[in-house]
Order: sequence, then structure tokens, then C-alpha cells
Amino acid sequence: MDSSTPSWAPSADWIAATRLTAFRRTVERQWGVDLPTYEALHRFSVVDLERFWTSVWDFTGVVAETRGERVVEHRDRMPGARFFPNARLNFAENLLRRRDDDDAIVFWGEDRVRRRISGRELYTQVARLARALRSWGIQPGDRVAAYLPNIPEAVIGMLASASLGATWSSCSPDFGVPGVVDRFGQIEPRVLIASTSYAYAGTRHDRLSYVREIRASIPSIERTILVPNPEDADRPADRLPDTVAWSDLLAQHPATEIEFTALPFDHPLYILYSSGTTGVPKCIVHGAGGTLLQHLKEHQLHCDIRPGDRVFYFTTCGWMMWNWLASTLASGATLLLFDGSPFHPSGNVLFDYADAERMTLFGTSAKFIDSLRKAGLHPAETHRLDGLRTITSTGSPLVAESFDFVYDHIKRDVHLASIAGGTDIVSCFVGGNPVGPVWRGEIQVPGLGMKVEVWDDDGRALHGEKGELVCTAPFPSMPVGFWNDPDGHRYRAAYFERYPGVWHHGDYVADTEHHGFVIYGRSDAVLNPGGVRIGTAEIYRQVERLDEVVESLVIGQAWEGDVRVILFVRLRPGVALDDPLRARIAAEIRRHTTPRHVPARIVQVNDIPRTRSGKIVELAVTNVVHGRPVKNLDALANPEALDLYRDVPDLQT
Repeated sequence: MDSSTPSWAPSADWIAATRLTAFRRTVERQWGVDLPTYEALHRFSVVDLERFWTSVWDFTGVVAETRGERVVEHRDRMPGARFFPNARLNFAENLLRRRDDDDAIVFWGEDRVRRRISGRELYTQVARLARALRSWGIQPGDRVAAYLPNIPEAVIGMLASASLGATWSSCSPDFGVPGVVDRFGQIEPRVLIASTSYAYAGTRHDRLSYVREIRASIPSIERTILVPNPEDADRPADRLPDTVAWSDLLAQHPATEIEFTALPFDHPLYILYSSGTTGVPKCIVHGAGGTLLQHLKEHQLHCDIRPGDRVFYFTTCGWMMWNWLASTLASGATLLLFDGSPFHPSGNVLFDYADAERMTLFGTSAKFIDSLRKAGLHPAETHRLDGLRTITSTGSPLVAESFDFVYDHIKRDVHLASIAGGTDIVSCFVGGNPVGPVWRGEIQVPGLGMKVEVWDDDGRALHGEKGELVCTAPFPSMPVGFWNDPDGHRYRAAYFERYPGVWHHGDYVADTEHHGFVIYGRSDAVLNPGGVRIGTAEIYRQVERLDEVVESLVIGQAWEGDVRVILFVRLRPGVALDDPLRARIAAEIRRHTTPRHVPARIVQVNDIPRTRSGKIVELAVTNVVHGRPVKNLDALANPEALDLYRDVPDLQT
């Protein structure tokens, strides 16, 4: 594809119909300003925080007992700024506006389970569970923890907890007991909602014994609610003392009007967790108002989500994209939930889902798109996808070839938005612009209200050069803080120590001539051979072009007073790494980057270790190669893969 031509550009009719265009015109009328371009609107959003966030609140129709007069106080402090300090609202009330008979949630469990819940039914089930929790004395600030697949009960549990002001935290059931205890043990929940089993790739995995161990390890748990798998032959709640089955509990409490507790803007809504690959996970506390406002902005303005849309994200309850997805209810959308393998029974199951349910937004990972490409699947030839307007990708950088694949083999007329942010802000720093062109390999824009810049090590702004992603103005979804960090020391150290008063995110990036961004990897994984900084994604982009390479991982190995680049590759079944293939890999890297990027050693492995949210773990492999311990192995989905990197003969010479 010609690099001087965008991969996609919206038509005039498309632009006119977007929520972003409607918002821009509203802001112009409301404040008497002229904002002809996205860049102009972005400048307004990061300079005039008060007027911008007031407009977002009004435009998205936030439901609140009161907003208060003040919009931002201490705006010159990071951390320390507070948004809407006098507001009182309830997060769940904003997500439960619909009480109709249309779908609020649709669930597919691989190829075996189908469920539908209307807006009216969702409200009723939340009301029943909220009454049950209230009868147990659950009140604002108490923690409710969930060990659940991505099923409707997780959304219902979160909404019921939030309606009371309780703080919600969840892990997916592929976590082992130590990983769950490392997380929930720190926050001391009073209630545990757990699934008896989950299914993946057609196999059912029992979790009843895990639930028993988790309860025994966390003394704060007073009550346990069990959500049985439909395939359970008996009643698991009868086999586990001091538990109640989900259906029994709801049946005991008649549905009434929900008593939504109005709470401050920064009241703790969620506790999310860092990956935990370098130690016990950090417990990141997110406020209700900031999460709601930031998600409404991203959904409606950046992803063009409208009432009646049907929104899907491939995620688990252990990844922040689940929280992001759940919030689309506040924009009048239907949640399309899926649990299981995206390649069971075939790689078409998610596109079958898209057609069957008239999906309008398809959210996934860069890895899934690359896997489709390497599997030779072409959904454009097998599926209609006529309702699909937006595809979003996150989790790792989306390479240029994957942009080409989406437009050539999934859908031509679609807004492809590569987005990036993280658990730290439960949202995005950079993302999509539905009224602007998409350039291959680039994230389109900085998010509205996010004053994103690229800085060098000395805190100087860079343009067109690689550096650190920073945010130099406060925004509503900054964490309230870390759990058990009363003086805020750990919170400040995590984000504000590198550049005092400025958020340092830890991504190695560059801005582009199109006002977009390219992410080159995590800063802490940047390679430094001969003093030259190289982002790991720069190498992945080239290596994974080759059909023989399924995926790769690159690290820097300390060697003879310097650092040398080591590349590990997982190849297609039946393919062996020989000298000609090594030479092709090296030539591909050299041709598209520099000689400094060419690995000193290329090693074949059978597996790549990754976190449970699918991110590869360069730092863990670096530690193994250097003979250092890897902390908290339970944070990994496949910790056994690390054994493949110990004492590798090719790395001893």
C-alpha cells in the first residue's frame, strides 16, 4: 500500500453522522469557540479543562444527584488535582438507564451456550443481588471480589456492588490460587462471587477446589456466591459449606427499585492489578466518576458508540478491557460477551458472532489479528459484517501489515482504531479518531483531554523522535491511589518520580507527521546495544512479517561489557530454524531498520511466556537468561515456558 495514501478515510456523510462531530459543534455553540479540526478540539480540551470536561458531562448525559460548581481544583498538581470535587453520583445508575425489552447483554460461550438478557431483566437481576448484598450489611467501601469468566453474572455482580458503593475487583478463572490470593488477599473482600468451572477450547476446567482454597486463604471472606456451570451434573453449592447458589440467592430477594447510593466523584469503584511479574501485584484504585466520564468520552467520541449499537471486546474479567466494555451500557449499547477460545471450533467463531448479532464494534488484540493473518483466514470472503463500523485493537502495537490485513481481508470500509493506555488509567492515552484518516502502523491521535507528549531523558519535548510517553496535565481517570499506600509514596513512585509533576507512562514512542503515534514497546524493555535505544516492537514488526514465524520475543543480554540483542522465535509446526532462515530473518530486520537492530543470536523456542492478558514478558525472560529469579510466576499464563530459556547453549558463547 502506498505510504502517502491513508489506509482509510471517512466520507463526508460518515463524518457528519459521528458523535464526535455532534460534540464539536455543541462545544462551539456552548462556549463560542471555533474548532474546525480535531487538532483544534484537542488543544481546547487540554488547555481549557473546565469547559471541556463540563461539555463531556453535559453531552453524554451523566446522571448525578449534583455536579457541583467546581470542575477541577488543584489543576497544577499531578498527583493532587481533583475533578468535580463536589459531585455526587452512582456509577451503576448511569449504566442502568434502560429498562426495556431489547437486548442489554448477549452472551456466547464458544459454540455451546447462548444467552440473552433484556434491559428490564438486567435491572431486575441487579436489584435482587443488590438487596441480597445490602441484607448482608455490605456498604460503601466494602470490597466484593469475583473469580468469574466473562459471563453476564460478572456484569450483574459489578453493577449490584456499585449501586451500594462497594468496590469491585475481579480475576478470571484461569488464574491459579496463588495469583488470586496475591490479589484479593491484599484488599480483604467480604464477599466472593465465584464460578464452579469454565470452558476453553471445548474443555471444561473445574474450579470448585480452587474456590475452597481461596476461601481458606483469605479470612476476610464472609460469604460466597457460587455461579454454577450449566453443564454441572449436581449442585456444587451443596458440596461447599457456607455458600449459596446464585439462582437461590436471587430467588430469595424480590426485585424492587434499586436504591442507588450517591457518592463522591472519587469514591473507589474498582481495584485493578498490575501484571505482578516483578513482585506482588500493585492494587490500583479507580474512582467511579473518573472512570465513568473517561469511558463515556472514549466510547462516544473516539469509538462513535451510539444508542442501539452492539459492542464486543474479546477480553476476560482479569483485564481492564472488561471494565471498559461494561461501561458501554452507559451509552445505550448492548454488551456482546464471549468466553472461551477465539479459535474454537474455528477461527471464524467471533465473525460468526459479529454477523449473528449485528456487531457494530469489534474489539480485539493485535495478536489475534496477526494470528488470523498467519492462519490464512479471510473473513471478508466468508462473512457479511455489514453492521461493523469500528474495529479496535490493543494489548500490543498493531503492525503496519496488520492494518493492511484488516482492510484487505476483514472489511474495507471500517474505522480501524489502534488504541493504547492501560490498567493504570483504566482507559487510553492515545486512540482512534472516527472523523480522520487511518495511516498504516500509526495510532491516530492523542485522546481528548489527554495532554500527551514525547519527552527525552532530560524532560525536553521531542517531535518525530523516539522517547518517553508522558501526560503533562491532569485527567479524571488518574487512579485515586494504590491500596494500602496511605501516604501515596508507592503511587507517586510509579508514575511521577521520573519527571516530577508529570505522568510517566513507561511506553517508548514517537509522534508522527500525521499527529499520530507509533509505540515501540515498553520503556523498561528497551534494548541498548552500543548505547543505541531500540524498542522491541521495531524488531517484532520485521520478524513477524515472515510466514514461518508465528511469534517472537527479543531481549538484551549483558555481554562483554555491552548489551547484545537476542531474538527468540516460535515457528510454524514442522519448520526448523536453519542457517538460511536465520539469514532471511537478519536480512529482513536489517533492510527495514538498521544494522544495530540485527540480533547477535537467533534461537528457536516452542513457546513464548505471556501474562494472563496475553502480553509477552520480556523482563521475565531477561531475568531467566541472566540467572536471576522471576517473582510471582502465577502472574503468567504459561510459566512453564520460562524453562525453555534457561542455560541456552547458543547464549553461552
